[in-house]
Amino acid sequence: MSSTFELQDELQALQDPSSYEIPNEHDLHDNDAAELLQRAVGSIAHSSEEIKDPEIFDILRSLLKHADVVPGPCMSKLLDSIASGFSAEIDAAVRDSKEEDQQAVALHKIPLEMYAFLLNWFAAAADKVKSPGEGEATPQPKSRRGRGGRAGASRALAKKGEEWTWIDQIPAILELFIKAMKLKTHRIWMTTPERDAFITCLTRPAYHIAENEQYMKAHNVKVNVYKVICVAVKHHGHALAAQINIMQALQYHEHLSEPMAECLSHLAKHFDHAQLGEEILREIAGKTFNAQDTKGPRAFSRFLVKFCEESPRSVLKQISVLLGHLDSESYPMRMAMVEVIGLLIRELSSAEDNNDTTQTHKQIVGFFELLLSRTLDLSSYVRSKVLATLSKLCDLRVPFPKQRLEITKHAIAMLEDKASTVRKAAVALLTKLIMTHPWGLMHGGPLNLEKWEGYYKEVKEKLEKLEDAVGKVVERGDEDEDEVKNEEDEEKVDEETDDGEEAESLANNDKRNPANDDEMDVDGESHSADDTTMGDEDNRRPEKPKDKKAKKSRKSVINEVAITSEQEALAALESNEALYLRLRKKYYTEALVFIRMIEGSMEVITQLLASTNKAEVLEAMEFFRVTHVYEFDGAGVGIKRMLHLIWSKDNNQTSEDGKELKGVRSRLLECYRNLYFDPLPDMEPKQQVNRIAKNMIELTYDATLAELTSLEEMMKTMMEEDQVHHDIINKLWQVYSSTKPLPAYQRRGAVIILGMLALAKRSIVEEKVEVLLKVGLGKLGKTDLMLARYTCVALQRLNGSAKKVKGSLLNKTLRLEMNNAIFRKLQEAIEHPCRSKDWFGMAEQAINTIYALGEHPGELCGRIIKNLTRRAFARRPQAPQESTFVPEGPDAMDQDAETESASCAPASQISSATQSTRQENGDQAAKDSGDAFQLSQLLFVVGHVAIKHIVFLELVEREWKRQKDEKDLAEKLAAGVNSPNKASKETEELDQVAGNVEDEIGDRIASVRETELLYGPQSLLAIYGPMLVHVCGSPHKFKNRTLRGAATLSFAKFLCVSSQFCDQHHHLLFKILETSKDPDIRGNIVIALGDVAVSFSNIIDENSNELYKGLSDDDLVVKKNTLMVLTHLILNGMIKVKGQLGEMAKCLEDEDPRISDLAKLFFTELSTKDNAIYNNLPDVISHLSTGEHGVSEEIFQSTMRYIFSFIEKEKQAENIVEKLCQRFRFSGDARQWRDIAFCLSLLPFKSEKSVKKLIEGLQFYQDKLHEEKVFDRFAEILAKARSNKSANKPDTELDEFESILNEHRRQGEEDRAFEKRVEGRKAAAKKKATRRSTRKKVQEAEPETRQTHADDDDDMYV
Repeated sequence: MSSTFELQDELQALQDPSSYEIPNEHDLHDNDAAELLQRAVGSIAHSSEEIKDPEIFDILRSLLKHADVVPGPCMSKLLDSIASGFSAEIDAAVRDSKEEDQQAVALHKIPLEMYAFLLNWFAAAADKVKSPGEGEATPQPKSRRGRGGRAGASRALAKKGEEWTWIDQIPAILELFIKAMKLKTHRIWMTTPERDAFITCLTRPAYHIAENEQYMKAHNVKVNVYKVICVAVKHHGHALAAQINIMQALQYHEHLSEPMAECLSHLAKHFDHAQLGEEILREIAGKTFNAQDTKGPRAFSRFLVKFCEESPRSVLKQISVLLGHLDSESYPMRMAMVEVIGLLIRELSSAEDNNDTTQTHKQIVGFFELLLSRTLDLSSYVRSKVLATLSKLCDLRVPFPKQRLEITKHAIAMLEDKASTVRKAAVALLTKLIMTHPWGLMHGGPLNLEKWEGYYKEVKEKLEKLEDAVGKVVERGDEDEDEVKNEEDEEKVDEETDDGEEAESLANNDKRNPANDDEMDVDGESHSADDTTMGDEDNRRPEKPKDKKAKKSRKSVINEVAITSEQEALAALESNEALYLRLRKKYYTEALVFIRMIEGSMEVITQLLASTNKAEVLEAMEFFRVTHVYEFDGAGVGIKRMLHLIWSKDNNQTSEDGKELKGVRSRLLECYRNLYFDPLPDMEPKQQVNRIAKNMIELTYDATLAELTSLEEMMKTMMEEDQVHHDIINKLWQVYSSTKPLPAYQRRGAVIILGMLALAKRSIVEEKVEVLLKVGLGKLGKTDLMLARYTCVALQRLNGSAKKVKGSLLNKTLRLEMNNAIFRKLQEAIEHPCRSKDWFGMAEQAINTIYALGEHPGELCGRIIKNLTRRAFARRPQAPQESTFVPEGPDAMDQDAETESASCAPASQISSATQSTRQENGDQAAKDSGDAFQLSQLLFVVGHVAIKHIVFLELVEREWKRQKDEKDLAEKLAAGVNSPNKASKETEELDQVAGNVEDEIGDRIASVRETELLYGPQSLLAIYGPMLVHVCGSPHKFKNRTLRGAATLSFAKFLCVSSQFCDQHHHLLFKILETSKDPDIRGNIVIALGDVAVSFSNIIDENSNELYKGLSDDDLVVKKNTLMVLTHLILNGMIKVKGQLGEMAKCLEDEDPRISDLAKLFFTELSTKDNAIYNNLPDVISHLSTGEHGVSEEIFQSTMRYIFSFIEKEKQAENIVEKLCQRFRFSGDARQWRDIAFCLSLLPFKSEKSVKKLIEGLQFYQDKLHEEKVFDRFAEILAKARSNKSANKPDTELDEFESILNEHRRQGEEDRAFEKRVEGRKAAAKKKATRRSTRKKVQEAEPETRQTHADDDDDMYV
């Protein structure tokens, strides 16, 4: 046997085990495997040399060849036998190798090869059998086929699994291979090929095991695989084979990327063999990856990153060749190189044994430049990776201040990247830069701009004083050389500091506080455009004047005074101090540049809070939280804008990059708690309560209505979750009711917050009603109307905050008797004499409170209206006294002498005495004039009472229905007890009767609203309808702005009450919208028309054209209101679109981003309606292309490009092609041709039908193809059709169509040229005829005596 066994040949034959030939093969289906195995095991146990027996060797090979039918215990016994025999043979070889007998050593060659061969085969066979499941080879197919009882089979499988599993045996086998490699192979195998074959036989199972991902997850398996490869490489010349195997593993087995990197690192660290890793890096550097390949580059990229983490120095040696992958087509390789560069920067900056610090610094700077250059990479993944890598580098101990400023600059630029992942990474990087900033050593962490400007100014003044003092010190001539050196050093420092000063002075010009403009004005001559960089160009400009000044001062005092040694020592000390101050100045300069850059980025990050990407929003929120902690000035704007995120709905938490994302709403609450409401350490409980209450109140300062609404929702949520301690509520009441003089906004803030908290817990207000009446509606409330207003809002919380469920009759509201003190105080507040415009807001909330809490609010409001009417139309005794009521402030009301008398005419029933007096007084004297402000108050209350009474009637209707429902339910229950069968039969009849009764209730309430409120004989409001119509319809008489505003608002509210009143007078409202010069009035009318449309949609639908005119209004607020109202009405189907969608489309390209964003939102929502955009598309094109509403060609194209993005159905596209082609027939203008052709080019032309319809419409546009842009559009369509065509279809039809287009274009150009020639000849002939007629007239006018000579001259001339 020994003469016939050749390991290399056997390994080659084993490539296909099924065709492997065994001389004495045993068929295990006929023979018992256990008996055969027992014979072989016994022989090998007797002597390991028995393996050379052909019969024993064939038995073992047969068992391995048919391993799939060998029972598990037999496989275990087989492995133990081969392993023990191999181990014994290795020990024998080691013993013999210690002696000088070469022949005895050589005898071990064949047995060692045989055992290695068998173990190699066993590893492959066991793995192959093992792969389907967890048990051994034989039972697995049985369990799948279901032979025998299931329970018995599973128990047997578990038992055998405990006896033997391959993964448990792998570490021992690998250790045996390692033991075999410790042999002196050069004494056993004389030739290199034989030795390499043996080593290959031992390493191949290791590579094979590594290919199984499950095996490599076991630590002991992984470590032994590494050792096998490392020992083979280090001691047996396996490097080249290992390189080939590792490269193949990286290419075909993605899970081996990181293990192979660890293996090479293990080889370099523990076996002192780094050459293999470097060779593999060089080979990877030479590879080329294309953009379509994804698997290969991903594996190699992970390998590079892991290897750089493990052995950065090895990668650093080869980085010059690896950098070529920065320009690779494959983005995973570019990402890997970015990460590698980051790891190298970390390694170089953290290394402590650097001898050449200059070279290291150059390398680091170069690497930073490479990283920053990749921020312009085409792939968003690479750009995100760059930012993530830079973010990790922020944690380094070395600050790199100059690089930090460059990183900040690039991160801010990338906030406007088109990819949301890049923007998110940029925000995260800026947050990290702030948290790890290196300017906290002297003054702590905060980066408040004003404070740091103060630090800078202080050190600058000190430096200037010191430089003045040092300039007076006399320097001796023999120290000139040293002086020059010192001067050069100082110039270097000056170069950097002056650069910073220039940035200071430029950035300081933008400060909001003009008083500080001179603080940072260092170099008045330099006006660099870039105030954030510290480049060389900026350094040169401010350097020159300083140098001249320094040299002059030194020359002027040389050798004039004798210098003592004490003076020299003083000069040296001052020189050191000057250097220290210069360094401090540079330190402050860099910090200020950083602070200003961060402040400048906040506007963009504020916009990111409105992003639809959840992760991006969360990062922006964290940024503002951090900037607020670090005391940045601009953080407050972002913190306030974050409030609106309270309305976002937290869906199930999603995962990105393996991290769980917190919901936006919950994250917002967490941020606010962290900033304002969480207790601080080392603070007494009383101070904690004061601080939190103060923070709550301050959140209301300068807050807009939207911010207050969002704050209200947040406070309500926190109160519902019991996150507001009762001590804080008591403190807020204490602030509100304090007898000490407090700032008005502080007391207001307290009651605002209390009202918000009461939404969740009514008892907060219920227990303190007397306090509210005493403070807010008492003396303080009368002087501070805003306080009274918010007190009314807080009182409304007594009614609870339960929202009405649609269709539900449940009513949880609280109603009070009308003799309650609350209503008396509210009436006093409304009727209290006042001249401030704040009264309107207070009166509105007071009326809201009356209707929210009162059982019969109409009675109280009727009394208020009567009292206000008496006051408004009361007679003024003297004109001078009237003039005392004319205020001078911006909230003042003028008194109109003539207008008020006219306004009294419709109100004869109330003010008959006043009217009769005025009728008797014919001269309309000033003493008979009314007060415009008081009339405004009256009309405002009348209008608001009307609108609130409608709401109250709806509540009455719901209450009646609820009572009826309860009564019916009781009757049903009673009927059910008496006779269940009868009740069940009559259920449908009862439901029908109940439905009829509910209809009767609804009709009765509608009748009251329609006929009684504004037209009933007993109705108080009926008196004021004609008055409002008169005031609004006589703008030349009633010129007071406040009066017109209040009257118009109330008139619009009256229109919502009755369809009869609306039908009679709605034209007046449209007329005011068209003619009014006051944008506030126009804006209110637009909103009111939306409410009128909800009530009486048919009336507004008939006049919708008037409403669309607001879209072209000059005032931004009017335009925005119109767009929002139309969006609401159209999307909810309250008005129909009748060709006016073009006006909405114009807003897509509005200069103001708010208008354009709203318009885009409208069209996005409209696209979800069935065919809404498709049906109106022809009208939009006509509207925007020509006529009085037409827009420029550029705006038309950008608008159409956006609208056509919603045409996604192929059937729609086909129909649009046909319609647009027919439009060519009716258009005679070249501009229209270009617009239609452009719209055609926007369609996808994915189907053959679209192209076919385009070709069929050739007759309509063939004569327009001579227009260059029209032809270009059709060329684009052809290219698009070709790209979408099926690959198996010929281009014949498209080629023919293209030739026809070219032919008609040429024909058209010829026709145009011919027409031009004809027109030219006509013009020439006309000109010639004109000249002849002129000449004839001249000839007739000449005297007869010269006629003959003139005729001769003429003939000769002609």
